[in-house]
Amino acid sequence: MPLGARYGVGADGVAGTAFALWAGDAEAVELCLFDADGHETRCALTELTDGIRHGFVPGVRPGQRYGYRVHGRWDPWTGERRNPAKLLLDPYARAVDGEFALPPEVYGHVRDWPEQHVADTVRDDRDSAPYVPKGVVVSDAGPDAWRGDRRPGTPWPDTVIYELHVKGFTRLHPGVPERLRGTYAGLGHPAAVEHLTRLGVTAVELLPVHQFAHEDHLLRRGLRNYWGYNSIGYFAPHAGYAADGTAGQQVAEFRDMVRSLHAAGIEVILDVVYNHTAEAGELGPTLSLRGIDNRGYYRLSPDARRYADVTGCGNTVHVVQPQALRLITDSLRYWVTEMGVDGFRFDLAAALARARHEVDMLAPFLAVIAQDPVLRGVKLIAEPWDVGAGGYRTGGFPPLWAEWNDHYRDAVRDFWRGALPDVRALGYRLSGSSDLYDWGGRRPYASVNFVTAHDGFTLHDLVSHERKHNGANGEGNRDGTDDNRSAHHGTEGPTDDPAVLGLRRRQLRNLLGTLLLSAGVPMLVAGDEFGRTQGGNNNAYCQDNPVGWVDWSLLDDPHWRELCALTARLIGLRRAHPVLRRREFFDGAAQFPDGLRDLAWFSASGTEMTDGDWYAPAATLGMYLSGRDIPGRDELGRRVTDDSFLAVLHAGARPVQVTLPGPPWATAYELVLDTSLERQSSEPGTRRTADTEITVPEHSVLLFRVVGEGDRASGV
Repeated sequence: MPLGARYGVGADGVAGTAFALWAGDAEAVELCLFDADGHETRCALTELTDGIRHGFVPGVRPGQRYGYRVHGRWDPWTGERRNPAKLLLDPYARAVDGEFALPPEVYGHVRDWPEQHVADTVRDDRDSAPYVPKGVVVSDAGPDAWRGDRRPGTPWPDTVIYELHVKGFTRLHPGVPERLRGTYAGLGHPAAVEHLTRLGVTAVELLPVHQFAHEDHLLRRGLRNYWGYNSIGYFAPHAGYAADGTAGQQVAEFRDMVRSLHAAGIEVILDVVYNHTAEAGELGPTLSLRGIDNRGYYRLSPDARRYADVTGCGNTVHVVQPQALRLITDSLRYWVTEMGVDGFRFDLAAALARARHEVDMLAPFLAVIAQDPVLRGVKLIAEPWDVGAGGYRTGGFPPLWAEWNDHYRDAVRDFWRGALPDVRALGYRLSGSSDLYDWGGRRPYASVNFVTAHDGFTLHDLVSHERKHNGANGEGNRDGTDDNRSAHHGTEGPTDDPAVLGLRRRQLRNLLGTLLLSAGVPMLVAGDEFGRTQGGNNNAYCQDNPVGWVDWSLLDDPHWRELCALTARLIGLRRAHPVLRRREFFDGAAQFPDGLRDLAWFSASGTEMTDGDWYAPAATLGMYLSGRDIPGRDELGRRVTDDSFLAVLHAGARPVQVTLPGPPWATAYELVLDTSLERQSSEPGTRRTADTEITVPEHSVLLFRVVGEGDRASGV
């Protein structure tokens, strides 16, 4: 204990490294040490404790490259796939040196066997060591590693998430030195951090940074895995994102990046892929877990030869198995305690919540997280689905968990493209999705609201394309979803038509305004705030090139600078007003003595919505948020009060006449935001008297600050 390679001083005072690998019922395990020229020295790990092969090797210091060879049964028909000819990556390796290529030698079976239907059963005895990366021994962080670092500890209701790719965010950033672009050091550079702080986001959610491998089908097409959802090393920061190419230095560089972001008040959330690995299905390569104990780490089908795949990626990690569960939770704790991260977003989290077969919210993984003193205190976000039967579980994860809310995405997209049959769904999404999350003590911040994510169109492409354009991915445009819920507003793709361009920019303002005025936790995608495009590619997972990178030259365009400024202003408005980031769900009940509600809905006529109004086709919705008495107390135990606001959302293609609600709701309204305007004024807006009719422009959001809330109306 612990597993992995840990450098230190032995009982006899001699420095060296302790190695420990859980290998189930393997017959033998060899530790393989490699020098700078690639020469291999093998050492048998003869100590065996509870399935763990271990030993202390004097003289082995940080920087040493290593791997394992595991001896045992080769019987794919019963799920046994050990092959000592294949060098295996330590699942607990904290750094990896080299990049995964996939020549035939790295497959445990004969990849090109003429009878493909049984190819996975024929063992390949060629040595894979020259072709696979090695683990690297690194030093522990030490007691002083985080001295002076202060975790921001941003409460969930105050959180604004910014999803980004470590490489893509800075690869083209002109303010980051060229040698640091596309790296951990580049993301921690002041020029990159400044954009985040100026925007006002409180957390970055990093696309996968665990060491990953490129899929064979991509390498054959001359492409690479860009997003990184193909993990093979759950403890190792991906080496390709390090500015310093020295083996093992990516660990220190990642920590320095975290310190820089923390110093700016920004939390670091990792998108993690524990549901499957880069070893794919039975025809995939043998890189690590498969060769250590295939049956102990993966879910197998009833015939044991093939895999039970609920991820769509060929295999599924068998989290019910104690050693698999331990691997994942040890990894999570490591990233929190030794790498400084503040939370995790779990890819295909429903796959982790499967007990034997079905998704079970009392599954071992969720139970372990709930009681773990380290993990229960960080931000936990579920992608609440997988591709298996019964795997769609939005709204079903237990307390402690937030979820990506795809209901929010779909309703907001449909409203602004004019495809909602009525406004019931929009009302729920704007007010925190109580229909999904108001149970078991969950709160509005259980809903991570998003309109776009890495997977799908960018925000710019959402208003510019009605069809995906994924030809560059080499799959005949068959990959990626066809359910985009998008609109091109006049013509598909790029255009010079000023009317089309103007409407598209207005719709971007509407989508951003809706997102940042909704209850719940908003998530933005890097570059959406200034018009980043992927040319209509809605599945850019293999586009490690300008298609997938953030194009900072867009900020040279005044239109995109204005959109970026509006995004920052909306985030600032949210930060300044607790009524926009409530900790409790609205109750909508009329309050004594004046009949005001904490949340009220209005039709264009200025009257409160009736049941019939909710079911009728409508393009206009008014939302009144009362700041008079917000549940909860501030840090000094005082009641929380705020301004009240009226938001009017109008998705129609023509202007509409709207009556502003009169007393007791307000005596007047002051305009704060008008998305029909390209440039937003920072000065106090026009004041409108209550009970008067105003013209709301087509395709627009108007936000008013309420003046004179609670003035008693005659007869009330």
